[in-house]
Amino acid sequence: MNMQWTAVFKKVSEGYIGFVEELPGANTQGATLEEARTNLEEAIQMVIEANRMIAEESLQGDGWIRESFTLVIA
Repeated sequence: MNMQWTAVFKKVSEGYIGFVEELPGANTQGATLEEARTNLEEAIQMVIEANRMIAEESLQGDGWIRESFTLVIA
């Protein structure tokens, strides 16, 4: 699955900080811009996995219907 994200980076004295506009909680830092980019990819995966776990735990046993879908953004 391919999704388009907007990464925002800023140079600071320690290197770079960054976040994803569309995904609150996906924040990172790195000594170089390339390191910050790599770390941000990992942060996105971690946030999505954590959100999925939280949702799965809160929905157990309440009759919720869970299904996969594909989002196509034009």
